[in-house]
Formats: sequence, C-alpha cells, structure tokens
Amino acid sequence: MRKPKLRELGEAIRAIVLGPYTSKFPFKPSPAAPRFRGKIEFDAEKCVLCGACVEVCPANAREQQDDLTRGVRKEIYHPERCIYCGQCVAYCTTKEGIRHTQEYDLAQITRDGYEESIEDELICCERCGEVITTRAHLLWIARRVGELAYANPNLFLVLSREYGEESIPKSADTPPYRSEHLRYLCPACRRSVYLNEIWGY
Repeated sequence: MRKPKLRELGEAIRAIVLGPYTSKFPFKPSPAAPRFRGKIEFDAEKCVLCGACVEVCPANAREQQDDLTRGVRKEIYHPERCIYCGQCVAYCTTKEGIRHTQEYDLAQITRDGYEESIEDELICCERCGEVITTRAHLLWIARRVGELAYANPNLFLVLSREYGEESIPKSADTPPYRSEHLRYLCPACRRSVYLNEIWGY
C-alpha cells in the first residue's frame, strides 16, 4: 500500500486539531472580506446632504427632496436599486457621510422599512427664496475654511446662529446700515445687493 505524502499527513493532523478549513455556513455566517462593499449606511452626524452622492449614483438609488413648506431637505436611499458600485462613498464631500458595512444578507419579503432617509434644515435666499444648501453643509464649509468663514456673509451667519448670537439687529423703524449684507442670499441676489449699493442699480 502506498504511504501518504507528508504534506497530506500534515493537512490531516491540522484538520483534526483545528477543525475543517471550510466555513460553518449556514450555521455560522461567513465573514465578509475587509474591503467588501456591503450595505450602505448614512452617518447622521457627518452627512451634510450636499447631494454629491445623488449626482454620481449610476443606478438612481439616491433621491433628494426639498420641502420648502417645512424648510427641510430629505435624502433617500433605495437599497433595492443599489448596485454597490461605491461611487457615493468615493465622492462623498465629507468622506465620512456614507460608508459601506460588512452586512450582505439583505433579503426581505416586504419593502417595509427598507429605504433609509436623512433630513436637515434648508437655508434659502431671504430675497428670492432660492435654495442655497443645508445648514449642515454651510457649517461644514465654515469649519473647513476656519477664520476665512467670516469673509463670507452666509458662513458668518450660520456660525453666529450656531454660537447663539442674533444674526441681524432687529429694528421696527429703519433697517441698520448695510443690513442687506447680513442676510442669507443666493449668489444672484448678493451680486444685486452689492451693485445696488455701489452703483445704485
């Protein structure tokens, strides 16, 4: 009878001591690879609802809705459409707002509670009502640029509000000098305010 090779004998001994090399699925879930692109989750504290992930999603698995009556922006993730390409994670503005998890067993019988959403306060132009962005987005930019934020009125106002200060001095009679500057304005309205002040347009 042919004697077993030493390598095969070593494998047999290791299998007896350590157990079989194969996974114990379905009794124990098989762990995913470290870089596995599993279920995507929002990080509510770090997502600024800028909409970058909505723009780059090739499967239209992300949707953004601005509710002007409530003054909030809602971003919705539809997992049933997601192809897990990772574009939203790669192009996230903050690089921390969305992340892949190790979760891969996502099958459900119904769609109840399947979609995920996140909301934040909208900042709109105080003259024309045009949507500027979310409050969280402006705050993230202000903290990113540091002291330069005080050179931009919108960033200055959102920081003032964050620190609990009054954004504009209130007056029942005449508005204070250059009070138009201390308002949330879209680029077009801010340009109009500056031109009107300088040239009288």
